[in-house]
Amino acid sequence: MEDFESSTINSRSSSSIQTEMIAEFIGKLSPIMSEIRGCVEAAEVPALEKAIASLESDYDRAKAAVESPPKNIESLIQNLGRSLGLTLFASHEAPLSNKDKVEALCREMMNVRFESSSWEFANEAVETEFETEEETGEETGDETGEKTGEIVEETGDLTVDEAILELNYGREEGFKNALLVLDGFLKDGMISSEMILDEEVVRILCSRLASCKGNDRLIIIRMLRYIAQHNHHHKEKMKDLEFLSELVKSLARDAEEQKEAVGLLLCLCDDDAGIIRRIGRIQGCIVMLVAISNLDDEEEASHHSRMLLNIMSTNTQHALHMAEAGYFKPLITYLKQEMSKVLMASAVSRLKLTDQNKAALGEQGAIEPLVSMFKEGNLEAKLSALNALESISNLNSNIQRLIDSGMVSSLLQLLFSVTSVLMTLREPASAILAKVAQSETILVKHDVAQQMLSLLNLSSPVIQTHLLEALNNIASHPAASRVRKRMKENGAIPLLLQLVTERDARIRNGALNLIHSLSESTQELTLELDQSHIHTIANIVLTTKSDCEKAAALGILANLPINENRATEILKQANILPFLASTTTTTSTPSSVMLSESIASFLVRFTNPSDKRLQHYAAEHGIFPLLIKLLTSTSQCAKSKAALSLSQLSQNTTNMTKSRKLKWLCLPPSSDSFCKVHDRYCTMKGTFCLIKAGAINPLVQILQGEERGADEAVLGCLSTLLRDEIWESGCRHLVEESVVHPIIRVAGCGSFKAQEKALWMLERIFRVESHRDEYGESAENVLIEVAQNGDPMLAPAVAKVLAQLQLLQPQSSYF
Repeated sequence: MEDFESSTINSRSSSSIQTEMIAEFIGKLSPIMSEIRGCVEAAEVPALEKAIASLESDYDRAKAAVESPPKNIESLIQNLGRSLGLTLFASHEAPLSNKDKVEALCREMMNVRFESSSWEFANEAVETEFETEEETGEETGDETGEKTGEIVEETGDLTVDEAILELNYGREEGFKNALLVLDGFLKDGMISSEMILDEEVVRILCSRLASCKGNDRLIIIRMLRYIAQHNHHHKEKMKDLEFLSELVKSLARDAEEQKEAVGLLLCLCDDDAGIIRRIGRIQGCIVMLVAISNLDDEEEASHHSRMLLNIMSTNTQHALHMAEAGYFKPLITYLKQEMSKVLMASAVSRLKLTDQNKAALGEQGAIEPLVSMFKEGNLEAKLSALNALESISNLNSNIQRLIDSGMVSSLLQLLFSVTSVLMTLREPASAILAKVAQSETILVKHDVAQQMLSLLNLSSPVIQTHLLEALNNIASHPAASRVRKRMKENGAIPLLLQLVTERDARIRNGALNLIHSLSESTQELTLELDQSHIHTIANIVLTTKSDCEKAAALGILANLPINENRATEILKQANILPFLASTTTTTSTPSSVMLSESIASFLVRFTNPSDKRLQHYAAEHGIFPLLIKLLTSTSQCAKSKAALSLSQLSQNTTNMTKSRKLKWLCLPPSSDSFCKVHDRYCTMKGTFCLIKAGAINPLVQILQGEERGADEAVLGCLSTLLRDEIWESGCRHLVEESVVHPIIRVAGCGSFKAQEKALWMLERIFRVESHRDEYGESAENVLIEVAQNGDPMLAPAVAKVLAQLQLLQPQSSYF
């Protein structure tokens, strides 16, 4: 009972609030109505007369609602506000005062909303009342029912004027509905261009774009695009910078909105330099258009973006911005025009280009006009062209285009020129030559290397640096053996030795690297290097902080003939080996890898098996730890050279081991020093024993790895444990160290030399029955595969192993 009474009170209270609100609106509207009636009589405007008639009808309904509130009171007030708005629109030719206040009242009434929770019981009561009226309506012809029907009929579909009014003043829900209605009217051709202009539809839509979201924003852009396409006069109202900035933001949104935004921008830019300039200045616009243009060629947005970029490229600044964004077509077009080519070439040299950008410039034809500028232009054009070419000439594809264009001869001709005016061009010309030399195609240009050599002593330090870089690039090509030979024959090494004492580290490093390359295939290096040169290079090894420089210097010393005792003594006196033993290289940078390779190559000299005294010197000065460390290098070359040095040391172990019975010693050797493989007392420094040096495990790890470059040297080192006098104990030790499976693996997939060594080792291992039983089955398939599909030269070695496994008769034709 209490709940019922409370609900009744709430219902009555809510009804009272509604009545008060209607009464308040009527009170505000009464003086406005009087003024409007006066305006109608004075102005005699038909549209205004029609609007005031509709307003008066709604006004009368509202007054009636004060006495008996209807069910749809919210719609009644909103309709009243809408009629007031239409009247306000129609009164633009009438002298109506206080339009701002009228507009505020209109907006307030149109946006009236009642919370459903507040009116629940009141609505139930009103619904009951209306149900009663509907039941008796036919008999009594109730006037109120007729009025209600009229209200529903008017709110069912918005008219054009109402839709425009909602667009201007309506809140979210009303705005959405009005937008859809107006969009439909536009598509159906029900709105004339004059109405669009009179009712300021374009201004309203442009102003609402920034505050809209999602689908509403898409509809607005689509409507504006439609309007602009059908009447060019409306475009003027869409050229406001604030609106254009909002429109550009849509370029970064979903595909449909992106497409409509590009289409509208394209429509606005047609033959209007001012709007083109304005749009191009909006931050991010060109970048986003370039991104869209790179999408699927069949997409409308992509096609229109390219059209828009093409239109905007009539402005050179826009063309430069497009190039910064990776769209180079306009820039390349300007490169071919006399008035703009220097500007565009300078821009290319300043741009931060990715390899993809450089490739695009080459593919789209930038190199040809730049080469033409260099060959035919004035000094400014030549310099701009060279700087631009330098910035894009480090790609193989572009290098090939430069070579095909005949640029190399022109560059060399420039370097030989003594004309003072052209001296400023020599540095970029030499830089381009250095990059062009990265391609093997340059080798077809005969005497290029020799011409560069002849320029070394006639050039500035910067040009010398570039020329040395170019010569190093040429000498490093695998097919450049003839070029290297001719360079040596023409006195390149003595010429370069003059540069190894230069203060400029770049020149010194370039000269050392080139000497290193030229000395790799010569046996007469000591004829070129006297003692002072060896001392100088050795001193560089000891003093330089550059890994690159140290690697090159060590590489030169490693290339000295091994049997040149004079050079060996100089190197011993310089204490390079102890220095290297104390040097740590833990990084895997290219320069540190080069250094590891040079160190490993250099150490081979000190492990010469024919010079035991030198081997002892090396062992005493820490060569074993250094070699074992090199086995873990990332370079296969360094691993291979280190394994070779260990192999050379291990070859003399059996000749240097001490007998187990050494009664003449004051103290017997430690039991830990006894070696089961050599059956003697062994030490790392005294007998160069691989086992005591701890070399077996890192050697096995190389075989277990995925790279096969060092297999031959590693197996050569391990095979020293299978020599005739110790093969049984050596086999046993290799089995204990789990080396057999890696050896089988190499026998199946290694290089020819590595397979040959692996098969030799397997033949010895399988002489022991227990080893055959353990590993024979796993080796069988590999051996058969090699016998059937491997190199025929391996057949005898494979046959020997198969014979040990009793899979082949000793009298087989394989032997």
